Amino acid sequence: SNIDAKVTKRLKIGVQVNGRQEVRTNPGVPGGDDYWLPRFAILRNLPYERPYANDNPEYLNTISQNDANWGFINYKNAGKFKQEWRVLQLNGDAEWQVPGIKGLTLRGVYSYYIADLLYNNQEYTYRTYTYRPATDVYEQTGGSINPWREKEQVKQINVTTQAQLNYNANFGEHSIAATVVAERISNQRRRNWARSIPPSNALALMYFATFADYQDQEERSARVGYIGRVNYNYANKYYVELSGRRDGSSAFPPALRSALFPMASIGWRITNENFMKNVFGGHLTDLKLRASYGRLGDDNYNEGFNSDQRGFLPSFFFLEGYRYNANGVAIINGQPLVVSRDAGVPQTNISWFNSNMADVGADFTLFNGKITGSWDYFYRKRTGLRALREDVLVPNEIGYLLPFENLNSDAVYGHEGSLTYNGKAGEINFNVGANYLYSRSKYLEVYKPRYENSWQKYRTAREDRLNRIDWGYEVDGQFQTQEEINNYPVNIDGQGNRTLIPGDLKYKDINGDGKIDGYDERPIGYGGPLPNINLGFTLGFSWKAIDFNMDFSGGAGYTWFQNYEQRWAFQNNGNFNTIFEDRWHRADMRDLNSEWIPGKYPANRYNQGGHSNYNKTSTFWAHNVWYIRARTIQLGYTVPARIMNMVRLNKARFFVNASNLFSIDNVAQYNIDPEIQDDNGLQFPQMRNVNFGFNLTF
Repeated sequence: SNIDAKVTKRLKIGVQVNGRQEVRTNPGVPGGDDYWLPRFAILRNLPYERPYANDNPEYLNTISQNDANWGFINYKNAGKFKQEWRVLQLNGDAEWQVPGIKGLTLRGVYSYYIADLLYNNQEYTYRTYTYRPATDVYEQTGGSINPWREKEQVKQINVTTQAQLNYNANFGEHSIAATVVAERISNQRRRNWARSIPPSNALALMYFATFADYQDQEERSARVGYIGRVNYNYANKYYVELSGRRDGSSAFPPALRSALFPMASIGWRITNENFMKNVFGGHLTDLKLRASYGRLGDDNYNEGFNSDQRGFLPSFFFLEGYRYNANGVAIINGQPLVVSRDAGVPQTNISWFNSNMADVGADFTLFNGKITGSWDYFYRKRTGLRALREDVLVPNEIGYLLPFENLNSDAVYGHEGSLTYNGKAGEINFNVGANYLYSRSKYLEVYKPRYENSWQKYRTAREDRLNRIDWGYEVDGQFQTQEEINNYPVNIDGQGNRTLIPGDLKYKDINGDGKIDGYDERPIGYGGPLPNINLGFTLGFSWKAIDFNMDFSGGAGYTWFQNYEQRWAFQNNGNFNTIFEDRWHRADMRDLNSEWIPGKYPANRYNQGGHSNYNKTSTFWAHNVWYIRARTIQLGYTVPARIMNMVRLNKARFFVNASNLFSIDNVAQYNIDPEIQDDNGLQFPQMRNVNFGFNLTF
């Protein structure tokens, strides 16, 4: 609910309150993911293994992979997972026009957010059976004997307060706006989690005697900031903005807690100049050029964490102290005792890392608003990313690691643009739009890395290189005959090619040493699941009482590698992926001397993920994904006003909309979502939704 009130001529206040209660339930499957597991079961379970013994739903069947039997994914057999959220957001603001100074206002803002999470999960033990037809008996032959009961409670409280002083004034063709803000943010999170081993599925409550684990956590953080901003424009032609903020964060030691972050931008509406009045025949309605540069700080000191950086830093890492119940126990008089140990060298040199951002761009309008568009080039350089001084060696006997420091840097750069056409054909108003974003990121400074040889430097160096790069082997076709294999000079499988048959992969011997090994790897793909190119398309029209809108989004410039169930047949003794029907095979499967029939994939081997065809990331399994997805499509009808007047309604609109209705992409043959995250393609695809509804205005 929203409440706004004008208390006096100069004082306005407002209150906004919103909240939600959310309950999510599903069977208590391991990991709490009852969406992924059924999809996994499709490729894990063998086709002749039924979920229920004798197809009787009262008896789970004993199969080779009981944990992937979709038959147990229900509340009766698996247990129950329940997650409850209760969230309340309260915002209040007050604005007072200061008397005696026109355009000067004082504004205060208060925000209070509280969220409670109650998480309950119980995973049942269950029995599986084998049906004996001769005796018509269901014999227990397996099941799960590992009960799991857990409960978690989390309370999150965020409080933000602001005091603002705003000034706006016009002096002829000069306009000035200024803002000064003082801000304080405090966050608090409390969490406790308990796990027990219940002796029976019927015992939903947790008892001390069955406790197996308990965690109790409390985290606090705070930030204080002071912000200033001045805007100036002359005749809507020249624009200047100067701003800066000084922030302090509790995340860092007192001496490094505060930092200043300045920003500036300029703009020039060139079409307001006299010399531009008749340029392009007057068809250029508006053109604004702009540029900005600024620095922002980030106190997330674990940002940029890498696996070679030995773990995340805990809160208050800059303090000396001890850690209780960490890294084992002490044995005294034959009895294990929980101990405290030194927390290690305080990390006293970590502070903010900075994002230095530059942007140049233009906004334009043609033909009195029929065509509008914008274009930007941006470059963001982050400095002060945490790292270790790798050139300083510390003996293991000391028992400590070197502290982290703000040493490294990286950059993100790219460009984006949009273009929209607004038109009219008779009584039809329509618009067509498109936008794109291209970006890449790269490492810049990396503090004095150590390399043992030139190959290691080539393979692992990061400085001044693009990140998100996948390395692998280049495939140069498939063997066509056994004679070709016998005469091939390069040792592919490490066994003189004796494990190879026609249809197997040929790898390029990049370094020419006569064998395929790690020295032949080269960059072959874009690392990570995020596209480097993002696209968007919109189309809309209205005709009388009917309106229609379509919104498409797309992506390209990222690589998906087939793996696991998508790479070799019968992975982990599982089912057969139908994509491998298109494979090299004998004309007569019972005659080893019959001719080879070519196919897309190498000949099937039973669960041989270690074979040279499958144990190497290569261009054969790489796909540079692109897609265009129908994000939303909506059709609406607004009831004419003459009918609304009869029923005393101001407005009524009926609509039907759909989201994620379809996609056009280059991975549809693998039955996966193009916005793929998993190598095996088993992630749950984006939901397709169709909604019907109406809006009434009284």
